[in-house]
Amino acid sequence: MSTVVASRSVSTFGRWGIALFVIALPVVLLAQSRRPDTPPPPLATFEVFERTISELQDAMRAGEITSRGLVELYRARIAAYDREGPRLNAMVALNAKALEQAGALDRERAAGKVRGLLHGIPIVVKDNYETVEMPTAAGSLALGSFQSDADAFQVTRLRDAGAVIIGKTNMHELASGITTISSVGGQTRNPYDLTRNPGGSSGGTGAAIAASFAAAGMGSDTCGSIRIPASHNNLVGLRGTRGLASSAGIVPLSHTQDIGGPLARTLTDLTIMLDATVGSDAQDATTARSNGHIPRSYRDALQAGGLKGARIGVLRSLFGSVPEDNEAGLRDSGVINHEFKFDLLDYLAARPGAPVRSLDEMLKRGLYDDSMERSLNTRNRVEKRDSDDYRRALIKRDALRNAVVSAMEDQRVIALAYPTMRRKPALLGEAQPGTNCSLSANSGLPALSANAGLTDDGLPIGIELLGREWSESDLLKVAYDWEQRSARLAPFSTP
Repeated sequence: MSTVVASRSVSTFGRWGIALFVIALPVVLLAQSRRPDTPPPPLATFEVFERTISELQDAMRAGEITSRGLVELYRARIAAYDREGPRLNAMVALNAKALEQAGALDRERAAGKVRGLLHGIPIVVKDNYETVEMPTAAGSLALGSFQSDADAFQVTRLRDAGAVIIGKTNMHELASGITTISSVGGQTRNPYDLTRNPGGSSGGTGAAIAASFAAAGMGSDTCGSIRIPASHNNLVGLRGTRGLASSAGIVPLSHTQDIGGPLARTLTDLTIMLDATVGSDAQDATTARSNGHIPRSYRDALQAGGLKGARIGVLRSLFGSVPEDNEAGLRDSGVINHEFKFDLLDYLAARPGAPVRSLDEMLKRGLYDDSMERSLNTRNRVEKRDSDDYRRALIKRDALRNAVVSAMEDQRVIALAYPTMRRKPALLGEAQPGTNCSLSANSGLPALSANAGLTDDGLPIGIELLGREWSESDLLKVAYDWEQRSARLAPFSTP
């Protein structure tokens, strides 16, 4: 293991006082542990554990497995590890029509029609994505009976690409936390240590993908809710530039910070999901910003040598030394507190079939996990949608984005690097300190969490790369070079 430091300099983000150390990296650090070349297994012994989307696609193409067979095998893993055995508690609903849908895709394949790399691939989505076959509760019993008559935009795109949605995953209730506990699904466990949380709010997706309950999955990120589960579960997860992907049909937390995106075990799988889900949507005006910024395929960025000569700024101030920031990035965001109550009100007003009409009604009916009472009541006390404090928070966000981009340009770096989390996954029932979610969430800049190894006690560590607007390909390029020289370790609890 070796590294060459070609240059080093320091800059500061003005009044935020964030020191930026720049490292030019001509080489990478770790040796890759590669899967040996072996023929695919016969149907009777086919194994979905840790299989990539490309490997599953190759097996279906060769006739060794069908999409129906994959659904059955993933369901068997869910039965063995989600409600039995380690009881991960990652899933809140299974799609009763998944086998039927997979069978239809198998018939398309037999007729010579293959839609693409997601054709027949089983995936999962977070419980705040609307789906026509399963309720959309966002983890809350108050919405437990809500059945949408349309899919979320990104769900539609995934189905059009041939994906089979086999189920929905648990999440921190109403996306309002980072440990993944809800009145619908209870507490999700981390498959790397069953006494610890899987991150959140997309922790159900994180645990499910780490445990090979599906090939890949979808989460949403307001302040770390994709990146934290990626870090805690040895995955990759991307929060794109604001406007990269539509939030239509996703239960909101903050309309100016919410964005949906994929989690996967490999960057190749992540880019396959990303290609299927990004782009403009008339239902979400923010996505018009993406026009002209989306490449032919994000897979084109996955080439060897991405780290060679790359200049990456290392934000030392985000490494931390004491657990001083107990969910601070999420809790202290004035924007979220001002927007949530009213964004939820607008969302429910547009859905006559929703069982409640407001956050206030949710609270009066008491249909939420006890741990949510304080934060929900705080947000319900916000009296108006607009205020001087809210406007100041928006101005501060713009200033932060400008300061970050200016510092990156001054230092000629393509990305900033820092730990996704300053602390390892907290024990169940304890608060989770150490999130670095705010820089990307408040600036609107893209951030990718990638696997950076394990702690001495076997817990995953994530490194976050933040770039300029629409620089997702640059982040993927750097992270892919790192990934090719590292070895992924699957969780012990779900062999």
